[in-house]
Amino acid sequence: MRHAYILIFILITSLTSGCLLLRKQQKVTYISSTLEIERISKNTFLHRSFLVTEKWGKFPCNGLVYINDKEAIVFDTPVSDSVSAELIAWIENKKNVKVKHVVINHFHDDCLGGLAAFHSKNIPSYASELTCALAREDSVNNPVVPQNAFERQLTLNVGDGKVTNMYFGEGHTKDNIVSYIPSEKLLFGGCLIKAKKAGKGNLADANTEEWSATVRKVKDFFPNAKYVIPGHGQYGDTSLLGYTIALFGHQ
Repeated sequence: MRHAYILIFILITSLTSGCLLLRKQQKVTYISSTLEIERISKNTFLHRSFLVTEKWGKFPCNGLVYINDKEAIVFDTPVSDSVSAELIAWIENKKNVKVKHVVINHFHDDCLGGLAAFHSKNIPSYASELTCALAREDSVNNPVVPQNAFERQLTLNVGDGKVTNMYFGEGHTKDNIVSYIPSEKLLFGGCLIKAKKAGKGNLADANTEEWSATVRKVKDFFPNAKYVIPGHGQYGDTSLLGYTIALFGHQ
């Protein structure tokens, strides 16, 4: 009898694991060696490209696509122009929509490494004034500088929907912003927000003293967020905000 219970347990566990894997596979709508696209909600898709680093090896980087009424906005580019071209082609050819804007979260390569590909398609780019300034000053990487700068807040139209982009303070970098899509209750936090069980990561340009306070402001301002997308790792809900606040030492 004991063996029968063990076999039943193994069978149930296998079926449950198989169902979870199937659901995850169903969410992945595109995959290549350089780019993965995963559906989050009806109108939003996570795009994941891979930055090769000396310290962490091949490291996955998250961005977002929001589609509404035949228009799309992209949050953070893939890591290179070739992968950005791959993403743009998927949006235009597979989803049959026009990319209207691209918004950059901060000045690192995992946010704007593929920006030239968007500019080559005459897709306007937006970032905070701080991001544009830091990109101009980066003589080591010489990144492409976003075209349009805003100070604290920028609202963009996508079809008949709106997206809010806001600066709350320093954290992962001094210029990191967040973006919110009210219709989807989705917060794109970028590298300011950490995935569950993630470590502190790259602190080269971080302000660890202000990080928790900044995320606390974000959490208080967007209490109705259903989805929260970090710059790296698995997306989740507002518990990611609490995790990030605790990770940097302030409750």
